[in-house]
Amino acid sequence: MTLLYSQTVVILRAALVVDRYGNDVRDWTRATKTTVGGVSVQPDGSTEATGDRPVIVSGLRLTTRRGIDIDVASGDRVEFAGRLLDVDGHPARFVLAGRHHHTEVRLREVTG
Repeated sequence: MTLLYSQTVVILRAALVVDRYGNDVRDWTRATKTTVGGVSVQPDGSTEATGDRPVIVSGLRLTTRRGIDIDVASGDRVEFAGRLLDVDGHPARFVLAGRHHHTEVRLREVTG
């Protein structure tokens, strides 16, 4: 393992439940946690908006080593470096010559 893939994240997955208004929502109080090591998490851009309420949207990109896939899906959350991030869209699973090469996951944190 190289230093590039030396980080650890925790993937949180919460079941969908129906709230008192009949909406499907995630039950984060009962989320399962899976620790995954050997990944790389790097900055992936950010934006700021000012107005009635200043908002900062920060992006990160989680990447696995060659040949490694992880169980992560849209709707999950990821804990990394004391931050709680949402999985942004579907994870990208790259295939080369018919075999899984690596996985990339965009993460997003909204503050403000």
